[in-house]
Amino acid sequence: MSAKVYVSAQEVAEKAGVSRSAVSRTFTPGASVSAETRRRVLEAADALGYHVNELARGLMRNESGIVCLIVSDVATPYRAALLRELTLQLQNAGKVAMLINTDRSDGSVDRALRQAISYRADASIILSGLPDKSIAQLCLRSGQRLVLINRDDDQPGPLRINLDDYEAAGRVVTAFVRAGCRRLAFANSEAGTPSLMARERGFVAGARALGMDVTVERYGWTGYEAGKVLAQRLLTRSERPDAVFCATDLLACGFMDTARHQFSMSIPNQLCVAGFDDIEQASWSSYDLTTFAQPVSTIAAKAVEWLSEAQPEIVSNQEQSLRLRAELVWRGSIRGG
Repeated sequence: MSAKVYVSAQEVAEKAGVSRSAVSRTFTPGASVSAETRRRVLEAADALGYHVNELARGLMRNESGIVCLIVSDVATPYRAALLRELTLQLQNAGKVAMLINTDRSDGSVDRALRQAISYRADASIILSGLPDKSIAQLCLRSGQRLVLINRDDDQPGPLRINLDDYEAAGRVVTAFVRAGCRRLAFANSEAGTPSLMARERGFVAGARALGMDVTVERYGWTGYEAGKVLAQRLLTRSERPDAVFCATDLLACGFMDTARHQFSMSIPNQLCVAGFDDIEQASWSSYDLTTFAQPVSTIAAKAVEWLSEAQPEIVSNQEQSLRLRAELVWRGSIRGG
């Protein structure tokens, strides 16, 4: 294998017959350079295969343009959609995304984050409620700007972006009651993240406000297989629920498949089901799931916009938060929808 050869700006200058500073101005947006000089520099750069060293240029300004995305459950549809939006918008803003997968708990996350810090990452975005709060504190101590999505960390400095999960869950109760449902259940995982627990609390509170009880069942991780087990547990009770709010769409998909194929139940005639996230599968005809849409484009836009702004020193230690509304998407898994 041949060794990598990095072409320097000085080599471009020599080939183009211009000064080193003329090369720099050519590749600096808004800098003054004549049309002829620009043409000669660009032709020389193309012939030599020259690319601007943005990392070195950024470090001269005490910034690298690197943003760490700290995320668990990378393969789930909702998380993948949010990652897609964030990476696209970061790229459009001229930044570089560095992914740190937090699915393991053996110290690899801490090592990966420290490595990212050693590369002078400017900021981190934590996409889930699972990484320990010490991860966020490490980011802040290193001087990074920090965005927390769907977390309840109360330390000052980061931008926190959350959905009003509690309020959304209350709207599901109304939808079930209007469909004639009276035996309500909530199907949750054991992950215990702030967003999942807020949905559970909101659903239970909304039902109690109408004088109704809710059967709460939790099991395993927040995925399709857990939804199947939750259905088996709830649908083998002496009094079956006639409406189930699943904490996520993946749980709902597993729940619905088990209700239909193992218990021969008709949805929504015998059982109404709602989910949360509005993943692609929710719109498939086999599920036709009523759910809440996570505003992933808005979440990503708000995060990148805040990271791109100059941060006044006066607000660096103040609480900064956004609370967004999840829109209910009506489909056929609830009667009357």
